[in-house]
Amino acid sequence: MDAHRQVSAAACAYLVSEMIQHFMARIRTAADLEITLHRTGQCVGAKVYELVSAREKSGRRESGIVEVLQFISITCWKCLFGKVADSLERSTDSETEFMIHDARPMTNRFISLPPSLGQLNCASYIAGIVAGMLACAQFVGLLVLVIY
Repeated sequence: MDAHRQVSAAACAYLVSEMIQHFMARIRTAADLEITLHRTGQCVGAKVYELVSAREKSGRRESGIVEVLQFISITCWKCLFGKVADSLERSTDSETEFMIHDARPMTNRFISLPPSLGQLNCASYIAGIVAGMLACAQFVGLLVLVIY
């Protein structure tokens, strides 16, 4: 049995869509929905990081932030989204600010939102996943932007 089975993009999009609909029924503003998506992503990110680390690293722990972010943007991203992130960039403004770029985030690809939610960015779920991974790797509080 293949240990690295893939789930179809349609199935993932359906799950994300249902999650968003579930939260929309309980939340009034787009900002609150983004915060809730981010928090939910943090829980997922911590578990994914533990799982992928156990599979791929053989007990080895990355110590530098760049190495951890490379592991996230390549190995974890491929596990989650079936491809590596488009790029990992260090900000020119700050040594501690990094950006993981995904031109077509899965969370935004198949989601249609009502006009009442305005500029809601469902990629805040992915940002939460990254934040959860960083927390699991002992890099709490480091800002990572997922841009599209």
